[in-house]
Amino acid sequence: MVGQGVLRECLLDPEVKGVLVIGRSALGQHDEKLREIVRRDFTNLSDIAEALRGYDGCFFCLGASSAGMTEAEYRVVTYDLTMDVARTLAKLNPEMTFIYVSGMGADSSARGRVMWARVRGETENALLQLPFKAAYVFRPGYIQPLHGIQSKTKLYRAFYAMLSPIYPAMRRFFPKYVATTEDMGRAMINVVRHGAPRRVLEMGDINDSVSGAS
Repeated sequence: MVGQGVLRECLLDPEVKGVLVIGRSALGQHDEKLREIVRRDFTNLSDIAEALRGYDGCFFCLGASSAGMTEAEYRVVTYDLTMDVARTLAKLNPEMTFIYVSGMGADSSARGRVMWARVRGETENALLQLPFKAAYVFRPGYIQPLHGIQSKTKLYRAFYAMLSPIYPAMRRFFPKYVATTEDMGRAMINVVRHGAPRRVLEMGDINDSVSGAS
C-alpha cells in the first residue's frame, strides 16, 4: 500500500519528472512519467544497471510479513534482498536519497527477542551505513488506505475495511501513530527534497514531514 501511495503522489507532483517502478507484476497504469520493469528476481540488477542511473530518490517499499517464516527465511527477503538492491543503487547513484519503509517497533539494537523487529533493525542499521547522499528509515504504524488503494493481502483488506469508519477518531486521539497512504507518499517525496532532522522517522516525524518542512 505504501508503494501505491507514493507512486500516486509522484505522478501527481508537477516537480517529479519521471518515475521508474521495479516490481514483480505490471501495475496496469499508464502515465507519460511512468516507466516499469517487471521481474521476479531482485538479487541481481546488473542487467538493468543503465536503467537505474540518474534518479534522485529511491522509495524502497518491498517487504513481507514474518508470519509463518523462520528467521533465516525472513532474513533473505528482508535483509539480503534489501541490501542487494541498495548496494547496487549506491554505486550507480551516489547522489541518491534512499528511503526504506520499515515498521513501528523495529529493534535498532538488532539483539531483541522479537525476530521480525531484530531483522528489521539490522537492515536499517546496515542501510544507514551505505554511501548514499542520504538515507532515511520510515517506521509507520497504522496506515489508512485512500484513493482506492488496497492491500494485496485479503486478510489485511478486511482489517482496513473494519477500521476505516473509526479512522477519524484514531487520527484525532492518536495522531502520532496513524497516517494515510497519501500522507506517506507526500512525506517520502518531501524528505528526498528537503531532508529530515533525524535519520529514523517514527510516525510522528513522518506526519511532520508531510508539509515539506525539514
